[in-house]
Amino acid sequence: MAMELRNIGIAAHIDAGKTTVSERILYFTGVNCKLGETHDGQSTMDFMKQEQERGITIASAAITCTWNNHQINLIDTPGHVDFTVEVERSLRVIDGMIAVFCAVGGVEPQSETVWNQAERYRVPRIAFVNKMDRTGANFSEVVMQMNKYLDANALSLQVPMGAEDSFVGVIDIVRNIAYTFADGKRFENPIPAEYAAQVEEARTFMIEKLADGDNEIMEMYFDGKEIPEEKLKKAIREQTLKLLITPVFCGAAYKNIGIQLLLDAVVDYLPSPVDVGSVIGTDLHDSEKTHSRKPFDSEKFSALAFKLINDPYVGQQTFIRIFSGKLTSGMSVYNSSKRKPERIGRIFRIKAKERQEITEAGAGEIVALVGMKYTKTGDTLCDQEFPLYLESIHIPEPVIQLKIQPANQKDKDKLSEALGRLVNEDPSFHAKYNEETEETVISGMGELHLEIMVDRLRTEFKVPVEVGEPAVAFRETITMPVETMYKHVKQTGGHGQYAHTIMRMEPNPGKGYEFVDVVKGGNIPGEYIPSVDKGVCNIMERGILSGFPVVDVKVTLLDGSYHPVDSSDMAFQLCAELCFKSGFMRASPILLEPVMKIEVNTPDDYIGDVVGNLNRRRGKIEAMRRYRKGSQKIVGLVPLMEMFGYATQLRNITSGRANYSMEFYQYMEMPMNIQTEVLKKLNEKKG
Repeated sequence: MAMELRNIGIAAHIDAGKTTVSERILYFTGVNCKLGETHDGQSTMDFMKQEQERGITIASAAITCTWNNHQINLIDTPGHVDFTVEVERSLRVIDGMIAVFCAVGGVEPQSETVWNQAERYRVPRIAFVNKMDRTGANFSEVVMQMNKYLDANALSLQVPMGAEDSFVGVIDIVRNIAYTFADGKRFENPIPAEYAAQVEEARTFMIEKLADGDNEIMEMYFDGKEIPEEKLKKAIREQTLKLLITPVFCGAAYKNIGIQLLLDAVVDYLPSPVDVGSVIGTDLHDSEKTHSRKPFDSEKFSALAFKLINDPYVGQQTFIRIFSGKLTSGMSVYNSSKRKPERIGRIFRIKAKERQEITEAGAGEIVALVGMKYTKTGDTLCDQEFPLYLESIHIPEPVIQLKIQPANQKDKDKLSEALGRLVNEDPSFHAKYNEETEETVISGMGELHLEIMVDRLRTEFKVPVEVGEPAVAFRETITMPVETMYKHVKQTGGHGQYAHTIMRMEPNPGKGYEFVDVVKGGNIPGEYIPSVDKGVCNIMERGILSGFPVVDVKVTLLDGSYHPVDSSDMAFQLCAELCFKSGFMRASPILLEPVMKIEVNTPDDYIGDVVGNLNRRRGKIEAMRRYRKGSQKIVGLVPLMEMFGYATQLRNITSGRANYSMEFYQYMEMPMNIQTEVLKKLNEKKG
């Protein structure tokens, strides 16, 4: 079964038409009887109200369909950088990817982000150049950009017949057949005479490229022999799976041109779970030791939970990718991430918002489970007798935050429950209630991300909320080492409180928080060491300078003392908090701000204005390159706090002709004059 299975993702820059491509795939595989469009809010994959209103994909939707006796599990992913975690978690569980490019836009900023994410997970790809019917479509230019900007080693397996209004079909250079399309059907034709020379040139180039990695093809080519179609397909498949080439196809999804050939390519050239091979997991008790699981039903069970969705009809759905073994409803599995057993309730194959209940699922499958108690995104499920821990999913840190409160105080609990569900669903979304200020702060990956979440609170969870201004999620850290001591003594009637700690604090750039205990001679008993660690973590989370979390600090507990009666877990937690706080203020504390990587595509006429505007926003231009004729791509770094309202301003200074993409790069030190200003404003708000 696993050989006839394809787990594929569709990813691209926003607006390249990947959801339309997905819709056509569902239509031609018989899942849909009619065509849904993103622009009229009728798409199957974009079934959330927020997706239909905006015509964009937000949540990656998993769907099962069949083509040429192969089961295809298709995951449609968002193109907007605010939802990059959706792409990330999809790439963790798919085996192959269709990268969709717009024939007019070419390689756009988010295409590069998605491509690099796929590189990190070593996912084999095929490319589909969509919108060949649009004015300005240029197939060979897109292939050239793929090689230049993505280092894709792109190999065209088709020659388009015409472009823009005159685009009528494609020529398959592997089979030497021309295809035209009408009424949802494809028709085979001989190659028109006017394309003969172009096809011959493209075919020769393809064979030479394949010969580089295949000695048999090289010999046949030099001997002037005709290379059979099956031999070419085998070589293309092998080299695609090894990431040596990226086969490129083209079409116009909206006009139903090229989709059946793309489905053929998914079956012919993208990997099955068997091609991908064994999954490697870590031993639960020894991180140096690993275990492998082959993608067969006969192996011990292992799976990764990669997504949670709240369904109004069946409740919480947990999407999992089964890497090995067989899953049946009613069986018990072990959640090695939470170290708890889970019982499998109902198992579903998902067709976007439709569900098909099944009693078992095998290796390689992607299914949804209902009734899971503990399992969250990134958790490993496995056989209790043979546990292992699979590599989790990289979750980026949120960089922007928003204060919200229920419009009616009676909805306080309802809001808390709704936020809990959203946090479960989306690990890049955080929600925190501040007891002192009685405020709820939500944080996420960008303005659109938070806008969607607020919208979902109002419409899906029926909680009217009032929203403050978006604010940047800063971090605090120290820049010099200090030693600090604090003695916590409190006498009340009965038992008092006693704790005494001496610690060294030092900067730990890029390495997060580290806690080291070097206390000798039991001056602080072993049972209170974790209390010190916990106290430090508590104060770091709350922040000291401005209420933002403290990061990148190494704390070494040097010494201290205790009282046999008055010392307690709570006394040492409080002592550690106050000790850390006093040291922090002497260690030249600073604010760190999120810095974004920005890419702006602008016509040449506006380059000076765009660069000047970015410089005024404390931006640092790193590179400028030719984007396409008459346009430049500007790449740089810019602090997030300077970027509010940028979309409107960019539209104004370029008459709406430029576009931009922005993603989190890293936290960096804030200039002291700006820090002073920021702290002053933050204190005024508190005051």
